[in-house]
Amino acid sequence: MSAQPRGVFSAALTPVRQDLSPDLPLLGSHCRNLISEGCHGIALLGTTGEANHFSTEERKAILESVLDEGLHGNQILPGTGVCALPESVELTKHALSVGVETVVLLPPFYFKNVPDDGLVQAYSWIIEQVNDPRLKVVLYHVPPISQIPIPFGVIEKLAERFPETIVGVKDSSGDHDHINRIIKAFPYLSILVGADPYLLPALPHGAAGCITATSNLTSVDLRFIFDHFADPARKAEVDAAQARCIEIRAIGSRLPQISALKALLARKTGQNGWLRVRPPLMALTADERRQIIGWIEEFESRQKSAA
Repeated sequence: MSAQPRGVFSAALTPVRQDLSPDLPLLGSHCRNLISEGCHGIALLGTTGEANHFSTEERKAILESVLDEGLHGNQILPGTGVCALPESVELTKHALSVGVETVVLLPPFYFKNVPDDGLVQAYSWIIEQVNDPRLKVVLYHVPPISQIPIPFGVIEKLAERFPETIVGVKDSSGDHDHINRIIKAFPYLSILVGADPYLLPALPHGAAGCITATSNLTSVDLRFIFDHFADPARKAEVDAAQARCIEIRAIGSRLPQISALKALLARKTGQNGWLRVRPPLMALTADERRQIIGWIEEFESRQKSAA
């Protein structure tokens, strides 16, 4: 049986109102749109979703609101890992209580250079305290942000200790070699790449799919890549879709990425509520918005000319 979860999961942005509370109706419509555009599911409340800027109660409300919009529990991969282990337990238990069984767990990330056994103990404590056979965990390896890598030895020990619970790894290392090595080392786990440029190269090696930020804008192309990467007759189309995803990601990365993606999503949807972020992040200035819109319009013009 192939490892689960599999497919294209969007690391969904989280809109906020003027008072900085989560804009639940706008988020719900966005998640429905992402599914209709081809995403297999939504990776809710990850890095791109500004997860660690929201309280435990806000995170619960965000998850419940998306389910209320008609998404199924197996379509959502919520982030439930925070620094405080009891809160990670609480968020994970809550996810299970509303019908979501697979969660994405960051390691506790405040203290750096922690020993491998400390990570094993932290993850083990969360799983044992949740104490629910339904629980499935995707480990979240994102050292550029967390500064806490999840070494292969930690993954191996956890998978041996909890073989029915540890089901995958989101690899946001930004390292082709690391992605390929983790796929080879753990063929029984679902390895989900964390950025668009790595999806197509990793799929032939056995990657299970992706969780990416740019999928907020490029879900149609990512789904096409996932569905057709192994079809030689569609190679030119797949390569073109991958190239579009890479360029849109590059445009979004020229400025602070979350704010930039929100500005591009506001342009796409006509919903200016997407422009806001929670401090200490800052929304793009008017000049920056004009700049990024100019870049995306130039890209779209080139695409139209080439068609």
